[in-house]
Order: sequence, then C-alpha cells, then structure tokens
Amino acid sequence: MPATPRFPALPYLFACLLGLLALCGYWYGLGRPVHLPDVASASHKLQCASYTPFDKDQSPFDQPFKLRPQRMDADLALLATRFECIRTYSMTGLEALPDLARKHGLKLMIGAWVNSNPVDTEKEVDLLIASANANPDVVSAVIVGNEALLRKEVTGAQLARLILKVKAGVKQPVTYADVWEFWLKHPEIAPAVDFLTIHLLPYWEDDPSNIDAALNHVAEVRQVFGNRFAPKDVLIGETGWPSEGRQRETALPSRVNEAKFIRGFVALAEHNGWHYNLIEAFDQPWKRASEGAVGGYWGLFDADRQDKGILAGPVSNLPYWPLWLGVGGLILLGTLVLGGRPRDHRAALLLPLLGAVAACSIGTWGELARATSRFAGEWCWAALLLGLNLLVLAHAALALSPRQGWRLEAFDALEKRAGWLLTAAGFAAAVMMLELVFDPRYRSFPSAALLLPALVYLCRPVRVPRREIALLTFIVGAGIAPQLYQEGLANQQAWGWALVSLLMVAALWRNLRARRA
Repeated sequence: MPATPRFPALPYLFACLLGLLALCGYWYGLGRPVHLPDVASASHKLQCASYTPFDKDQSPFDQPFKLRPQRMDADLALLATRFECIRTYSMTGLEALPDLARKHGLKLMIGAWVNSNPVDTEKEVDLLIASANANPDVVSAVIVGNEALLRKEVTGAQLARLILKVKAGVKQPVTYADVWEFWLKHPEIAPAVDFLTIHLLPYWEDDPSNIDAALNHVAEVRQVFGNRFAPKDVLIGETGWPSEGRQRETALPSRVNEAKFIRGFVALAEHNGWHYNLIEAFDQPWKRASEGAVGGYWGLFDADRQDKGILAGPVSNLPYWPLWLGVGGLILLGTLVLGGRPRDHRAALLLPLLGAVAACSIGTWGELARATSRFAGEWCWAALLLGLNLLVLAHAALALSPRQGWRLEAFDALEKRAGWLLTAAGFAAAVMMLELVFDPRYRSFPSAALLLPALVYLCRPVRVPRREIALLTFIVGAGIAPQLYQEGLANQQAWGWALVSLLMVAALWRNLRARRA
C-alpha cells in the first residue's frame, strides 16, 4: 500500500501567517488615520457651508415634496458649532429656515432656483424677495440662480433682468452663482450684481487638478477675478473635494484628500481675506443618480450626520476598516476550511495566499459597491459579481484540496460549470469595458470585481464555449487602449482597470487556446 503523503505543516503555517499579515496590512493601509492641522474648533468657526435639508432617503425630485422640520432643526444646531452662516439653493419648502437659523445664531445666504420654466422661476424669485424682507436680521445676501448659464436654461440678458428685479425689491447684497468660466463667458452679468459668486471645484475642471496642485489653481483663478472685476468683491461660492468616487485624470477622491483640500483652502482663504462657502454640509446620496457615486460624497459630514473628520482631528479614508478586516478574516478562514488538509507542498503554499487575495479583492469590491451602487439594478449587479467571486474561490480552493468525499463531489460539480463561470466573468468585463469607453464620466472602475476570476482561470484553464470567449476576448482587449487614452496616463485607477483587463484577456485567450488544443 502506498505511503500517505506527509502533511506539509511548516509551509502551510508560514503561508497562513503570510496571508494573515497581508490581509491586516492591506486593510490597515487603507484605513490608517492621517493627522493634519485643524481648521475648525469651538473658538474658531468657519464662514459658510452649502446646505440642502434632505435626509439620506429623500430627494428634491420626490413627489410629494416634503421636508422635515425636525431634521432641519438638528442640522442647523450641528452646523452652528462649526459655521457662521449657511447657503441655500431654493426657496421651496424652506419657509421655516429663517426662524431656525435665528434660533441657532446662523446667518443665511438664500438662493432662488432659476430654470427654463418662467413660472417656477418667478415663484422662486417672489419667495426670495419676501423672505429677505421679512428676515433682514438673518438674511445677509441673496443669490438669484445657481449655474443656470452652465445648464443653458436662461440667457445672460434674462438673468440680468431677474437680478435687477431682485435688487429693486431687497436691501441685502444681490449676486448670481456659477462656475468661474461662465462669468468670463457672460461678462454682462457682472454689472448687475453687488458681488460675484464663483464656483471653483478643481475635481470637476475640464483639466482636473490633483490634490497637490488644486489650491494653487484656486488661488490663480481667485486672483484673476479679483483683478478683473475690482472693485467688486468675489465670493468663492462653492469649493470642495469629494471623499468617494472615480478618479478623473490625477484628481483622486478620498476622505484624506478632502480634508487636505478643505483645511488647506480655509487656511489660504483666511490668510488672504477671501469670502468663501464650502460645499457642502452633508453628503447627499440623491445626487449620485445624476452625477455618479462622486456626486453623493462632497459633505463635511456624512448622510447620517456623522463627522467625517474633514475639518478637525485625524481623518481616515476607511474609518471602519476593522469591519472589512473581519469580513476578510472570515473569507480567509472559509477558504482554509473548504480546502481542508493540503495534499502537497504546492497546495499548502497556495491555499492561504488564495484566501488572502480573495479576501482583499472581495472586500474591496464590497466597499466599492457600498459607495457607488445607486439603483436596485446596480445592487443586483454587485451581488451577482460577489456571488461569482465566491463560486470561483470555492472552485479554486477545492482544486487544491484532497480529492475525496464531499470535496470531490463539490469540485466535480463546479468543474463542469467552470467554463461558464469564466464566461460570466468575461461578459462582466466586456460590459464594464464598453461602459468605460463609451460612457465613462460617472462610472467607477470595477477592477476588484474581476481580479480573482482572472487570476484563477489564467493559472488553471477550463473548458469554455469557444465563440463566446473569442468575442469577449476581443471586446475587453480592444477597449484597454481607448479607456486609458480617455482617462489619461496619470490615472492610477484607470491603470488598475487596464491591468485587470489584461489579466482577463490573458485568461480568456489561454482558455480559448486550451479548448482548441
């Protein structure tokens, strides 16, 4: 009778320790706190912040439209600890706001929403005038329209007439707010306002700035406006940085980068005596529907009104990293249990490392899906890719396990369907590649969702449907260069997606060639 192979205990324990250390280092590296100089404290309040009074389950597109006074009261109580004023964008549903601002010692810059519907615009303007006159002790300025020229909903002449109408009806200073380039494209607006309100968002520029160059860009634009439109004052009416979302060229969203920008900007603005308003007080999940994931994460506080650490104290890109470490630990443990006693030295080394890679990639995909999924369809897509990863992990773990008992039966069942697992991964890669080539602006890079299937089936070919795999290989491979060209060669997230796509192409091609052989 042949001798039973000796259990490779030492290599197995070494690989388990290495996998565990890699898992801990990965999640701690993502979540470790960063210390920056504070800009807000109990004795130092900032100037102003944009405020929209929606809970995380609400949207301005809700029908019927109904705000919650209790929410606004709690919000203003919180904001009063950090700011001297708040800026609003519409008059609809905000009748109680002046009294609440007075209660909490806040000033208001109130805005009328100007759009292409003259009836709606007229109603907003009338409410703006009435509120300004009824609350002169609270309303410090009025804003007639927000980015209406950017949206091409009114002409410069129409907007100037609205501004002059409001100026004739109120005693407060009157302004209009838009992206800075549109003030330069419509200089006829400047004579109508008492001061200019410009939006300066380096992330959204046509040529996005990275976090290290963003403040220099802000300073340069502010100087241009200060010189060109003097003696009129200039309010930087929106500036900020997103904490989540896709990278645009070198502009990378993260909590740490948001804190770097906000804290650096406030110090710069107060040093130069600029007037400013930060965007925005709270994360607004409803904005993700029209702006992608990044639209919902410009807040200084999250949608649950929890401090993100943007203004003071240590800040972490992933403050709940221990949760994902715990999830990763369970995935690693599950991989080891599923694989059982490794049958040889190779399996003893590969099984724990497979579990660590799976724990990192699946956890990263889970975090990305949490931050970016907006609709039921996107949540279903994320869940399907999660299920695919778990099936691929099970298949790979069982391939390294002893071929006996229930493990052999489970392996045989997955082995018969492994070709379709790879086809499903290739289909997902092709769909997401087409989206990133033809409609990329608001889409995040799903690299983590496909790393595990690409690596597993690159290393271990399976039988696949030939024509389907050939088509998917072509689509994914053909999209790599165009998406890199569109995103710019300095976009690290685009390079990550390109690398995973190359691995997927290699896996698909190898399996296609294996089938031919």
